[in-house]
Amino acid sequence: MKASVKWVEDWTFIGRSQSGHSIVLGGRPSPEAKDAGAPSPMELVLLALGGCTAIDVVSILEKKRQPIRGFEINIDSERAEDYPRVFSHVDLEYVLYGDLDPKAVEDAVQLSMEKYCSVSAMVEAKAKISYHIRIEKEQEAQ
Repeated sequence: MKASVKWVEDWTFIGRSQSGHSIVLGGRPSPEAKDAGAPSPMELVLLALGGCTAIDVVSILEKKRQPIRGFEINIDSERAEDYPRVFSHVDLEYVLYGDLDPKAVEDAVQLSMEKYCSVSAMVEAKAKISYHIRIEKEQEAQ
């Protein structure tokens, strides 16, 4: 797998994946620097973690024929004070909507976190990852 990152201007960069997808990245090295208007690389790590485990969970629940109607993951993190300021703790709140079997959901999340999600395996090398699950029958209107 390959990727590239190209500097655009100020603190704005364009990342391009081997599959041809692009994403804007931003950074702000100091509070005085102009906001690049894009997620930082560390924010992208959290999004990658959430995306990786979300894909696993939906796939597993569909294979178990669970009637999932909605799903979101809320992610909260803490970073180390000293550089390189890695994540020290990440907490995932899995919120699923539908008439779902709690055991099937727990098994799906556990399989993702312990076996399938490569991003969580990398993050867990430096950070403690915790999670909790909430199942709601009805999805709130947005």
